[in-house]
Amino acid sequence: MLRTVCLTLALIIIPFLAEAQSDDGPGYRIFSIYFGGGSYRIDADQAAELQQWLNEIPDVEYQLISIHGHTDDIGSLEYNQWLSTQRCRAALRRLLLEGIERERISIEDFGELNPVYDNSTWEGRLKNRRVDIIIRPVVI
Repeated sequence: MLRTVCLTLALIIIPFLAEAQSDDGPGYRIFSIYFGGGSYRIDADQAAELQQWLNEIPDVEYQLISIHGHTDDIGSLEYNQWLSTQRCRAALRRLLLEGIERERISIEDFGELNPVYDNSTWEGRLKNRRVDIIIRPVVI
């Protein structure tokens, strides 16, 4: 039973990790941090993965970064907006700890209003509980 549960979770989570670390167009890179319901805590494993991802980007300190916060649609509109803001702030703190200058970072809190995935399914809600860190090169 436990083996089946672990295998099922692995089949759900592994595609998220691959998706979270893919590029989104020429020069764009996206890293997603997923959260439990109602949580805005970035655990040590996620922080380490973010640090490794940032270290693999040449001249990351000179690129522009956007943080996009999302939630599922469970809870009130106001609560989800607050939660989205808290998730963005947690990601911002991590980026600042990695030496990224605050002036290079923009934040957008979408709350539940911009779902990419279907909130009527468990998997969709799980994927919508995230912060996307989007890095794009400076175009002169």
